[in-house]
Amino acid sequence: MNGERILMVTGRLAEPSLRRVCEDLRDRLGLHTDVCVIGVSVAALMHVELLLRRLVLPAEIERVILPGWCQGDLNRLHQHFGVPFTLGPKDLFDLPDFLGSAQRIQPAFDEFDIEIVAEINHAPRMSSDDLLKEAKRLVAQGADVIDLGCIPGETWSGVAEATSMLVAEGLRVSIDSFDRSEVESAVNSGAELVLSCNGTNIAWGADLPAELVVIPDDPTDLASLESTIEILDSKKARYRIDPILEPIGHGFAKSLERYFTVRRRWLDVPMLMGVGNLTELTDVDSAGVNLLLAAICQELGIHSILTTQVINWARTTVQEFDIARRLVHHSVTRHVVLKRLSDQLVMLRDPKLHRLDPGDISRLADQIQDPNYRILVGEETLHLFNRDGHWQGDDPFELFEQALSQPNDVSAAHAFYLGFEMCKALTALTLGKQYVQDEALNWGFLTRPEKHTPPSHRVDTNPKDDVK
Repeated sequence: MNGERILMVTGRLAEPSLRRVCEDLRDRLGLHTDVCVIGVSVAALMHVELLLRRLVLPAEIERVILPGWCQGDLNRLHQHFGVPFTLGPKDLFDLPDFLGSAQRIQPAFDEFDIEIVAEINHAPRMSSDDLLKEAKRLVAQGADVIDLGCIPGETWSGVAEATSMLVAEGLRVSIDSFDRSEVESAVNSGAELVLSCNGTNIAWGADLPAELVVIPDDPTDLASLESTIEILDSKKARYRIDPILEPIGHGFAKSLERYFTVRRRWLDVPMLMGVGNLTELTDVDSAGVNLLLAAICQELGIHSILTTQVINWARTTVQEFDIARRLVHHSVTRHVVLKRLSDQLVMLRDPKLHRLDPGDISRLADQIQDPNYRILVGEETLHLFNRDGHWQGDDPFELFEQALSQPNDVSAAHAFYLGFEMCKALTALTLGKQYVQDEALNWGFLTRPEKHTPPSHRVDTNPKDDVK
């Protein structure tokens, strides 16, 4: 691409910003770019018919990149001008990544080797319909095995029926109980994994025709773990080891060390890590925690984890770990750092932030000649402006009151629209996220796309267009 001469098409208001970005493209990527300003103020008004009438293409241009908001069939432009036309990003500040990514092969992240066992807590309390619905939901989110979490001190008479129902639906099932009748009923009905086995139930657990998760009698007592394993080995039972991850404040670091110790002691034995003691018992968003635990599992060869998603801050743990296990597999097997590869787990803040400086915003506001409101987020300030004024501050209510103090024709629907956008802008300012008017904030894999605002409610020209 370095020898290619590219024409960047934009509107009048975006020209200064685009020229600065093009200088960066030349310095960073060695790209030769020209800027063409079509006779419109903002990129949102650009469309194929307009370009067919007004665009004059220099002879040396080999490719044209249009603002992401340009409307119409680009094939008509290709046929007319004889060079490729491409829609660029909707934010011109994303052009370096947009063009640079064309030179990179993006990973598919379709490989992983960590199995997710997702527990349904208090499964005996659920109806058959709700249990099946929850199991299918967890599988859709990335779970490989559904773990039926039983209730200590109670015996679930319906465990056989529940297990058979899930198995009949093609789901893999594990049983989480120390109650012998529950475990044997579940295993006889198709459960393939039993959580858990130690010195308290080894006498009958070792004879089960299912794989066992072996834990120490006490988390700090690895000698008891070795005793249980010796019995299982003598009976040729199938098992995987979980040294038990402890919560922060209750020996977390020491428990993490035990996973390393167990791996060194049993080099080739399958292992499992139960992550809920960290994700559920720590007041912190779970995505970063899950990624770090996935990385530890990947490097230690721990090929299964047990998780649950009960507490609200860990409500998407299965999805998070599904993404995390793919990322860490890619990282460890290819020896690359996990940077600039995927932003699916960057949710609270954004991977990049493009803020216009106050001078650029003021110059933009001075050029506006129509009554439509624009909203921008500066370094520390919200900006609301149209032809009648430029208001700035960090309180959307004050800005709205100031704007409405001017003569205007703001309908209730338009007022709702402005309030909605100002709320998003304040959220972006507070968290350090990128705000683009009329676009959803980026919440990683949790992003919920916004529907286009009906024409009677929306602003015809927007700040995101003005800086294209």
